Order: sequence, then structure tokens, then C-alpha cells
Amino acid sequence: MILQPPFTPAKQLVKTLQRQSFAVAAPQAVADYSQLSLSDLSHLQQYWHDLPRDPYLKDGGRYRFRRHDSYRIHQGALELMPHRAHWQSLNYNALHGGIHRWFEPIVSGLSRDPVWRKLLCATAKILSQAKPVTTWFVEAHQFRIDTAEGIGRPTPEGAHRDGVDYVAVFLVDRHHIKGGETRIFEAQGSAGQRFTLTDSWSLLMLDDERMIHESTPIQPLQPGGYRDTLVLTFRAHGFQEQVGQEQ
Repeated sequence: MILQPPFTPAKQLVKTLQRQSFAVAAPQAVADYSQLSLSDLSHLQQYWHDLPRDPYLKDGGRYRFRRHDSYRIHQGALELMPHRAHWQSLNYNALHGGIHRWFEPIVSGLSRDPVWRKLLCATAKILSQAKPVTTWFVEAHQFRIDTAEGIGRPTPEGAHRDGVDYVAVFLVDRHHIKGGETRIFEAQGSAGQRFTLTDSWSLLMLDDERMIHESTPIQPLQPGGYRDTLVLTFRAHGFQEQVGQEQ
């Protein structure tokens, strides 16, 4: 049984995020707050078909493909940062933390796309309304989890936090699979929710300081099944390894 997400209208996203530390938006709500059309968002999906394999998986799997970019969004203006490694501390990622992981950058066709840039800036604006921040340090991760070997794990590290202020997880596409249930839990409590994002460009926003999240493994319903996501992380005081350094 697929549990439906607890969708929040675009105009209520900020208050919902502040009140319960997470909010889920349907595709139309994402289009509304971004001032984009659903066809604009669908146009971006073409950029998920050429992702290099993730070479860092410590479980030996070959199911994850990804690209990575870093941005600075200052008072609504987006700046692509020089390409850098993705780094998390072991406190937040016991499986892959503590190492500099160099992924291929997001292709210029996507990083320069006006729809992409508008989506990132609009998401940052929502988060700045929830928590007054003038400069966000943003990491963008394109993911494809495939089922060519029978199973794919969106979060091989298990339930986790990312060591940032906010996380935004967009479902980009879901093709011939079962599983992939989203599970979120209070970091300092026992309450949690579970649901499955099924529609392209539906979105989970969460306060990473207060919530833990994971996605369950996926399996194919037909050959060639996969799940594509865009994960954006937002940090107010520099990228994770830059804490304590001047920006």
C-alpha cells in the first residue's frame, strides 16, 4: 500500500515548515512558489539521463549515479562556486563521511538553464522566510538510483541528518519501480511519518537540525526501473568543512 504525502499548499509552506519542521509540496505547489509551469519543470528531466556512476559506495553497489555542484545564493542572486568535493563529517554520515568525494559537475546546460536557476532561488527564498538568512551555501545533487542489479538504495547510510540547515528533496522521475518510501523522524523525539512521493516534482522540505530522514530501497516492476531525485542542501555559514572560516 502506498501512503499518500501530507501535501501543503504553496502559500502555507513557510508556516508549516516552521511549525512541524517539514513540509511536503505537490508539483503544482512547487511550480506556484517558483513561478514556473509544470512543463518548465518537466523540461529539466532530460538532464538525469547522463549521470556518471557513484564510485564511492562502500556497500559495493553499482546502483547510484550522480552529479554535484555548489552554489552561493546571496539576497536572491545565485552564483556557481568553483567545483569542489562533497564532504560530510562522520557524525552525519557514518558510511561515507570523513572523506572528500569528488563527483562530476552538473553539466553547463542545466546549471545555466533559467528554469534551474529560478527553482534554486525560489526554494532559497522560501527557506529564508522560514529562517532569516541572507546568504545560503547550497549543494545540488542529481541522483539516479537504478535497479539493474535487482535493488537500489537511495540512502545506503540509513536514517540520517546531513549537517546543514535545510534539505529539499525533489522527486524528478519514478519509472517502473516499487519501494522508495520516504520516512522522516524527529531527531529529539519519537514522532515520525512515512509516505511515498510518486509524482514528478513533488518535494519534501525539512529542517535538518530537527528531523532525520531516509528512503527505503527500490525494486524493479519491469526491467530498467529507476528513481531520479534532486537533493538541495542549504547551509547558512559556509559549506560543511568551512565552518569557522571566513566567508
